[in-house]
Amino acid sequence: MKKWMLRAVLVILAFPFSAVGQSKEALIGTWKLVSATDTTEKGEKSDAFGSGAVGFLTYTADGRMMAIISNGGRKPLSVPDYIAAPAEERAEAFTTFSAYAGTYSLESGRVVHHVQVASLQNRVGTDMVRTIVKLQDDQLVLRTPPFLKGGRLVTTELTWQRWKGDAAVK
Repeated sequence: MKKWMLRAVLVILAFPFSAVGQSKEALIGTWKLVSATDTTEKGEKSDAFGSGAVGFLTYTADGRMMAIISNGGRKPLSVPDYIAAPAEERAEAFTTFSAYAGTYSLESGRVVHHVQVASLQNRVGTDMVRTIVKLQDDQLVLRTPPFLKGGRLVTTELTWQRWKGDAAVK
């Protein structure tokens, strides 16, 4: 029994999960959102940004990053002038769209987004930590630490596909 356990530990150490030891080069490029799932403390799951969400995540070789996510089913404003649009419409537009940019660093199986500009000003000057669950071939899976969303503590797991740029965005 002890030999079996020792072998198992050696295999795990020899072949750690796909994100460990990944280089910065593996992240570089643009990624398209495939799915985003919120999970509550009780294990309840839901679409983090609604059905049909669209998002892009870009990492550059010089250490810059950008993230942008639009909830699925967003409604256009009733008027072309976004300042003159009714407050309720502007509020909905704000809460169904998220964007931020800055620099990034890799730290022990995590990517840290050092936010310099954001659609939500509270994020500016903060570090947004994402655990790299998977980084293999053309798939990237990131998980947030627990955070409050709508009064509930959730974690979000985001699955991204490397963007080839040759298909229409939907």
